[in-house]
Parts: sequence; structure tokens; C-alpha cells
Amino acid sequence: MSNFKDIINQETPVLVDFFATWCGPCKMMQPVLDQLKEDWGNKIRVLKIDVDKNPKAAAQFGIRGVPTLILFKKGEMLWRESGAFPLNSLKNKLERFV
Repeated sequence: MSNFKDIINQETPVLVDFFATWCGPCKMMQPVLDQLKEDWGNKIRVLKIDVDKNPKAAAQFGIRGVPTLILFKKGEMLWRESGAFPLNSLKNKLERFV
């Protein structure tokens, strides 16, 4: 978990995607997150955490549904929302932080 803390404490915003492999909306978010990363490049980092393989991380952040996206910068949680979003909607939600 210290590696996770190192990652979210960086200057670059980190969008953490708490997901599950069996989750349909999570699968729909994958191309959206890929395109976000392609469009924004080094402005944001995307980190995926499988809640089934990392139950402690999911519990630490009170993840009750997937997908749940949390945006961190310098270790501070700036934004959090559950559900699947179209690319433009996600960009609109995040652009004030990036």
C-alpha cells in the first residue's frame, strides 16, 4: 500500500478506477479511460484497482459499488463518483482539477 500512497501523493493528478472484472459498466469505462489518457497525456495518470484482488484498498476508501472513480493530487482526494460516464462528461467533471 505504500506504493499506492507514493503514487497518489504526486503532483500529477491520479485518477483511480476501482473496478471488477465481472462488472459490465467497468468494461464500458475501459475505452473511455484509455481515450482520456490518450487525450490528456501527462496531465493525468490513470490507475486501475481490481476490488476483488485488493479488498483492503477497496475497504480503505469505502468502495461499495463499481466502477468508482477517485481523483487524487498530492495525496488529497479532489473528486469521487461512482458509475460509468461518457468521455466528454468525465472530462467536464475532471478538467477543473487537471
